[in-house]
Amino acid sequence: MTKTILRTENVNKYFRKPVLFHVLKDINISINKGEFVSIMGKSGCGKSTLLYILSTMDTDYDGDLYINEKKVTGLSKNELAYLRSKEIGFIFQFHYLLSDFSVVENVMLPALKLGAKSKTDIRKDAIQKLEMLNIGHIANKKASKISGGEKQRAAIARCLINNPSIIMGDEPTGNLDSKNSQNVFRILRELSDEYGLSLLVVTHDHDFAGQTDRIIEMGDGHIIS
Repeated sequence: MTKTILRTENVNKYFRKPVLFHVLKDINISINKGEFVSIMGKSGCGKSTLLYILSTMDTDYDGDLYINEKKVTGLSKNELAYLRSKEIGFIFQFHYLLSDFSVVENVMLPALKLGAKSKTDIRKDAIQKLEMLNIGHIANKKASKISGGEKQRAAIARCLINNPSIIMGDEPTGNLDSKNSQNVFRILRELSDEYGLSLLVVTHDHDFAGQTDRIIEMGDGHIIS
């Protein structure tokens, strides 16, 4: 039986200033274990707003959000922060690495914050994630001294460090050239196919989206296909 990792029920979102605006309208989606899904739509259609609700970073909405079939709508700020650290990996358009820290130190940060393992075990896990992404050799380099493609791989390793149930990305290839974009896609595809991770990515890149398992297309705050 297929396990549902993420699900929404009738999610609506309003912007209230400067005037009332209904930005998301009755959103019902589900993402299964191991599924690689992209969200597409014109600028302003609500896709990034939806992603921030799904990632639990925005809690000002109507409707219900479930992660691993647990209702997370209404949880406290601390409960959501713990859930987000444990269950969700997030890849941004910009890597947000700390330039004065080494690559491995950057990767370790979310696990140190979660505090579920010793520092020694976290470092071992971080090295393993870097090796999995073929950048183990740069573990001790400062983040400021590595290439753009390596930085994005390091950011992916960082989002994997707590073994999340789902990875979410907001234009993760937006700052990369076509070669590095394809490399990032290949890594994400492998995480889905070989490791059973669920992925949900907002993108404007039709080539990227066309290679995912399913495209959720948005228009004017609705799911249109």
